Amino acid sequence: MMSGKTVIVTGANSGIGKATAAGVVKLRGRVIMACRDMSRAEEAARDIRQETGADSTQLVIKQLDLASLTSVRTFCQDIIKEEPRLDVLINNAGVYQCPYSKTQDGFEMQFGVNHLGHFLLTHLLLDLLKRSAPSRIVVVSSKLYKNSHINFEDLNSEQNYDKVFAYSRSKLANLLFTCELACRLEGSGVTVNALTPGIVRTNLGRHVHIPALAKPLFNLLSWGVFKSPEEGAQTSVYLACSPDVDGVQGACFADCQPQVLLDKATDQEVASKLWDISEVMVGITT
Repeated sequence: MMSGKTVIVTGANSGIGKATAAGVVKLRGRVIMACRDMSRAEEAARDIRQETGADSTQLVIKQLDLASLTSVRTFCQDIIKEEPRLDVLINNAGVYQCPYSKTQDGFEMQFGVNHLGHFLLTHLLLDLLKRSAPSRIVVVSSKLYKNSHINFEDLNSEQNYDKVFAYSRSKLANLLFTCELACRLEGSGVTVNALTPGIVRTNLGRHVHIPALAKPLFNLLSWGVFKSPEEGAQTSVYLACSPDVDGVQGACFADCQPQVLLDKATDQEVASKLWDISEVMVGITT
């Protein structure tokens, strides 16, 4: 189904990203694993090759640190120079509820990585995606977007930082980005759609504190209630590969089904304003 197609997956060294990469490879696609930690990426690639039988040409590792705009630009320069086509970009990588910290460029970490890093990445790869049309962009968000709003007066959380709100806000930004980008891509042959994977057993929650006495019960419950990474990756693979979504633009899916979003996630005025401000923050001049 994906034979001859090239797919970039950010954060492909663990969790949903690793399972997504494996899922695409199983469909005969070629995957570029865009990862910050190269040693963990190599380990993940070995696992995927062992699981799928993929060779070195079908699975490529490249360094990408979304907390550094310089790293994003270097990655994109290399891709544009080395790759004749790009069929799918999956913006999967994310930071979850971490203590307050900043990216190399001075942005609050969750907003910087989850939104701004992917914003610049997509912008820089858009011409290649258009030349490869029909092509797709897949944005991994979260249902936690419902618990936030965009405060344009404090996008960098310098006045107040709540790690739960900051994560939710970055996921709302993902949906607003999808909304605005869909409008801009009309007629281009490139589609963009978002998804919410649900609660998945990954290492994304490593910054969430669970009391020691409660950990055994939490771990037991997580195996019974949470999705596996493979289950969590199903919608990402579906949006990347399925003919069912040919031409579908600006939608959000969960469990491979379209979802109805809250109005704040599709507010065109807010989406347009966030886009304009994001361009300034990452240094895009048009």
